[in-house]
Amino acid sequence: MLGRSGLSRTGSFRPENLGQNALHMIGHLCFTLFVIGVLVFTIIAATYEPKNPIFHPSTKIETFLTSSSNATFRSDNTVVRTGEDFMVSNQTAFATFINAKDVVETKEGSTDEISLSRCEGDWKEPIDCKDPEVVHLMMKVVIERFEDIHFYQFGKPAPGPKENTCDMAWRFRPKEGKTVAFFKDYRRFVIKRSKKCKLSVVSIGDYHSGVNARKKKRKNQKPGFEQGGVPLPVVGEPINDSLPVVESEIAFSRGKYLIYAGGGDRCKNMNHYLWSFLCALGEAQYLNRTLVMDLTLCLSSIYTLSNEDEEGKDFRFYFDFEHLKETASVLDQQQFWEDWNEWQRQDGLTLYLVEDSRVTPMQLSEVKDSLIMRKFGSVEPDNYWYRVCEGETESVIRRPWHLIWKSRRLMDIVSAIASRLIWDYDSVHIVRGDKARNSDLWPNLAQDTSPNTLISTLQGKI
Repeated sequence: MLGRSGLSRTGSFRPENLGQNALHMIGHLCFTLFVIGVLVFTIIAATYEPKNPIFHPSTKIETFLTSSSNATFRSDNTVVRTGEDFMVSNQTAFATFINAKDVVETKEGSTDEISLSRCEGDWKEPIDCKDPEVVHLMMKVVIERFEDIHFYQFGKPAPGPKENTCDMAWRFRPKEGKTVAFFKDYRRFVIKRSKKCKLSVVSIGDYHSGVNARKKKRKNQKPGFEQGGVPLPVVGEPINDSLPVVESEIAFSRGKYLIYAGGGDRCKNMNHYLWSFLCALGEAQYLNRTLVMDLTLCLSSIYTLSNEDEEGKDFRFYFDFEHLKETASVLDQQQFWEDWNEWQRQDGLTLYLVEDSRVTPMQLSEVKDSLIMRKFGSVEPDNYWYRVCEGETESVIRRPWHLIWKSRRLMDIVSAIASRLIWDYDSVHIVRGDKARNSDLWPNLAQDTSPNTLISTLQGKI
């Protein structure tokens, strides 16, 4: 017995145990590889930040809206994009603009002056603004005067307050414009007629000075301009953004409503606000309910002169409420609660309260109560409205970007400022440096384009 090898006495290395030992070793190895894989996956998942689809080019936004990617919003304080920025329009509508050479020629001569083909009576008689030769003169002069924009349509001129003035309107876009929208301007022309019956344009008024050429909005006329079946925003036309009113008690009682209450979205940047608001609007459309919305906003400190959040701002100044109410079912929150308090008890209207954002719109589709109220807590970021549209809901609820346009009131102010400077793309282009400041073209450039001047101009309207 003493002559036997030590190895032969080790039970774990006996031939009959080798298969079992191999299985144990393989099991430990597989478990180790599994743990390493889980660790690597966890690190990648924790550090991965998907691109925010809001700021993708318009060709990608539809892909995102129908995708199964992560719906979580990532803050970005760059450009605020709305529905018209994502619209793919028929570019031929923008390619067919009016050139000066397209205007009918009456007689040979300079652009700023023509001789009337007929000149009867006293040459001091009032100018006939609807005379084709007068119309063509105004068109040619304005096209050549404003070289940085394209003209798409001219309206019928109207007499001004004096006998030698005419007002005329036109639809235009900046030559390098990217936004799928038209702008409208109407100006006052002072026209002179000489003893030899030659007409000339003496001056053209400022932006929106030709008020007599501004058409009144027709009853039931929808906002914007329809091109190829797609409504496009038109900045400068009359706006009717009054609050919608429920016609009667019966109509109110038959309605179905959705309201979002509380949450941590208030006073956040505009991109955050839109991402959450469009989630609520999308759910309301999915449930076939009217969205009860708060038309008072809190303007984030990143936009204010005081560098503090400012409450009480009007939704209608920042977004096109006329377009929204014409294309979606919405009600003002204050008006809704007045009607609710008046008719809720006597008409037996009921409320269904939801306090967990994880309750999906699909789970609420069978709710029969008059009002569904989503109530959000105070713990961020779990109390953001857009949480409702995450997870499995993302493939069901589509944010209706086409319903939100930039406010035409705000864009009208921008257009007025741009009309005094130079249109470039969709904003104001300013030539910088001493050369521009000393130029005769912009004698007040330093004052007119200083940050405080421009911001104060907008703040006065907000």
